[in-house]
Order: sequence, then C-alpha cells, then structure tokens
Amino acid sequence: MLRRRAVLASLLVAGSSAAAARTATLTLGTTPDGGGFAPYSVALTETLKSIDSGLQLRIVATKGSTDNAARLRAGTIDLGLVSGEVFDESEQGAPGRLKIVSTMYFTPGMFAVLGNSPHRTISHLRGQPIVWQPRGTGSAVQARYVMHGLGLDLEKHFGAIYPVSFADGPQYIFDGSAAALWGSGLRLPTFVRIAEHPLGARFIAPDAGEIARIRAVHPFLVPLTVPRGTYPDQSDPIDTIGSASFIVARPDLDEAVVHRLAAALHKTERFAGRPAYLVQTTAANTVSAVGSLEELHPGALRYFREAGVVR
Repeated sequence: MLRRRAVLASLLVAGSSAAAARTATLTLGTTPDGGGFAPYSVALTETLKSIDSGLQLRIVATKGSTDNAARLRAGTIDLGLVSGEVFDESEQGAPGRLKIVSTMYFTPGMFAVLGNSPHRTISHLRGQPIVWQPRGTGSAVQARYVMHGLGLDLEKHFGAIYPVSFADGPQYIFDGSAAALWGSGLRLPTFVRIAEHPLGARFIAPDAGEIARIRAVHPFLVPLTVPRGTYPDQSDPIDTIGSASFIVARPDLDEAVVHRLAAALHKTERFAGRPAYLVQTTAANTVSAVGSLEELHPGALRYFREAGVVR
C-alpha cells in the first residue's frame, strides 16, 4: 500500500511538472488606451488562447513604443509592441538588444481633420496647432520622421500638442484647439471618433512627390495604402507612407518559448475566427519587413526555417 501511494504521488508530481512545462506566461507591453496597439493586444491574447491555451500573455499598460523598447532592454517585460521607427532607433544605439518575433501590421501615417476644415495639404497645416499623439508613442515618433523627410520640425514649424493619452486627442479637433491630428495604423480608434463626428473626417497624407522626398531621407519608410472603408464614410483608398510595427522580445527570452509563440502565431493565419487586427500578422510579412534575418529572435528564425518560410 505504501509503495502504491509513493508511485501515485510520484505520478502526480510528474503530471503537475508536465503541466507546468506546458504553461508559459509572458508579459506584453502595449500602449495607452486609444492607441492602435491596445485593441491589437486584446485580439492577440484572445486568439492565442484558442490556438495554444498554455501560452498566456499578460498585458502590461505602458506609455507606448519607446517605453516598451526601454523596458525590453531592461528586461522588465518579455514582449513589447514596438513601431518600426522606434525599433530602428533602438538598434542604432545598441544593435542586437531587441529581437523581432513577428510583424504586427503596417502602420500608414496621415492627418485627420474635420470635414469642414479648409486645410487640404500638409503645406496648409504648416504653422497650425497639430496633435502629434502622446510623446514616445509610435505615432509621435513616426510623425517626427515623416516631417523631417519634408524638412519640417514638429516643434518649430507647427504648434505641437502632445496629449497625455490617445483618447484626449480628438477633443482638440472638436473644440477647435487644433487644426489636425496625426495618427498611424489601420482603424485607429481616435480617427474613428473623428470620422463619426457629425461633420465627418477628411484625411491628409503626403502626395507622391512628398513621399519620394521622405523616402530619399528615410528609406525604411515605405508607401502604404489605407483601404477604402477603413473609416466611416471613407469612399476612396488613401496612399501614404509608413512602416511595419512589430512584436519584439528581449534577446535573452527563452528560445523554446519564442519558437512556440512563432508557431502559434503562424497557426492564427489559418484560424477561422481570426480578428481583423491580426490579418497582417503573418510569417511572410515578418520575413519581408525585417531589415535582415539577424533582427529576428533565434527562436522565431528557427521556426520560420522549419516551416519553410525562410531557407
């Protein structure tokens, strides 16, 4: 009897250890409410539950891309959502400190104004008060790069407004305190709010000549298109410029765990209930968006090779 109890106890311990091995909890840094990363992180965590229930993401509220990159370098979070511009800046300062797991989506940047605004081009907005989004967020950093490519400075050539949170931005447009709001991403919640205003929204993006000028200075920014119908009453596609945003890991994150995460993300591509926010989160987009394979986390790269995404 004693021997049977000992065997049973050992089996229970082994079973619990196996269960623990199957469960992995990772912290994920996002962005303030109202930014595009916030709904993406919810869609990501809920979808992964259906793909790999033992792979759990715990969302950590942060100040956005710049804050996420800093926390990843410090090792206080496992994963972070980081814009391409912030990732590029981080790698310039300390190459190899951050590693990409996957592309989130591509982030086209543009301005939103009310439908009755007299402003129709970027040159019309020069000298006007502009909401650039909270400091340090991917949207604000992208705006700096785009305007720099046009020879403009956010502070010197515009009345720069940096709200505390994304959610505060539209009110500056509604009460006339700002002429336009800059944003980046697809189905940006702040843009939706402006588009749902009784006057509606109109969007201002760099024209073809301006895009060429920007890319001559910052070639990692690429032409992107916002599909028609992305925002209420948006009847035409909008050509603009932007970059990819990424799910980024601290470089010392366990390779086996990242391999598992990359495999789960690949499975979401065939998941019938995949949310619209995850449509561009694909292995192919990831490989095409990185500057080199060395930017990928070793666990993700190993999975991509096993899956035949890269050779």
